[in-house]
Amino acid sequence: MLPSLMIVFGVVYDLTTPAKFTAVPMFTAAPLIAAPFFSFAVTLATGAFAVLTELGLDIYNRSLGQTQAYTELSTVVTVSALALFINRVITRSNQKLASARVIAEAAQRAVLPTPAEEIGGLRIAARYEAALADAFIGGDLFAVQDTPHGVRLVVGDVRGKGLGAVEAVAILIGAFREAAEREATLECVADRLEQALVREALRRGAGDLDDFEGFATAVFAEIPRGFGAVRLLNRGHPEPLLLHADGRLRTLPPDEAALPLGMKELGNWPGRAESHPMPDGSTLLLYTDGLSEARNAAGVFYDPEEQLDGRSFPGPGELLDALVDDVRRHTGGGSTDDMALLAVTRPAGGSGPGGPVGTAEVNGAGAGGRPSEQPPLRADG
Repeated sequence: MLPSLMIVFGVVYDLTTPAKFTAVPMFTAAPLIAAPFFSFAVTLATGAFAVLTELGLDIYNRSLGQTQAYTELSTVVTVSALALFINRVITRSNQKLASARVIAEAAQRAVLPTPAEEIGGLRIAARYEAALADAFIGGDLFAVQDTPHGVRLVVGDVRGKGLGAVEAVAILIGAFREAAEREATLECVADRLEQALVREALRRGAGDLDDFEGFATAVFAEIPRGFGAVRLLNRGHPEPLLLHADGRLRTLPPDEAALPLGMKELGNWPGRAESHPMPDGSTLLLYTDGLSEARNAAGVFYDPEEQLDGRSFPGPGELLDALVDDVRRHTGGGSTDDMALLAVTRPAGGSGPGGPVGTAEVNGAGAGGRPSEQPPLRADG
């Protein structure tokens, strides 16, 4: 309504003030306001209406033959023409932006496809919130894969931002898809991802991994078939959370610290997978530091443990929706870091993904024919 109101206000102003006062600023503002928000036809109509209104006022005031009237009328015509030009430029820019958004969405679906709602008998949900406006993907990653060893998952955070981080994410996801199927242990899966980063750095001719986005924190999870437990391997990543059906919450820290992926040359801290009970109805939450380091205006970090303790959710999707809403309220709608969330729920009344199997599948030879180095799992962890 603003362009029309400007013209109406201009008419009232012109009729209620002495002749030396002019309403031209209101008439020129109307098409300029319409240009970025409306179509070319609406902008043209607004400009034409402003020109005709100025012409009508000149006739009403009997000033049409005066120099000032011609100057004012030509000003409104010129600015209206300029508004049409601005409208065309903005329209073309919006079309390019829309095309870029479509490409960004396609890239996200290719690099970080949304996992199915159910994989291997487990209920799955994932969310990705990019820090940059109109960005769909950044340096965070997640992946879920059903394998001969059970359902395997990874959530990670690549150092840096921008296209370099996106390329590193694509490399890590590709390496995980291959390694999760073939490797018998989570330790071997993590080694394969680290080798992929080193190989890519050498291919690019980088002097070291720091020249490439080759430093990433990650947490790997494996939920074997037929066992009420989960194996976790943490490589410098925020600790996963386990939410029980009754609302109780447990943090799952590693017994031994391990270096992030891409930092193996700094020390021999490879880390080992550790088993934790995962009873029926419980939900495993994996996340990046975009969640735990989200700050409000006072600089206070969002604490997922404090916010989730004592709460229960119908499923993993509802859990992640609540988390995203909580973070937006906490930060006032903005964030300085990407946030990836992955939740896995073991349905109540089930024995695990895929139903019971023998220990040979979990603890024996894997798809690659190599024996597992991990100890047998028990339902009590």
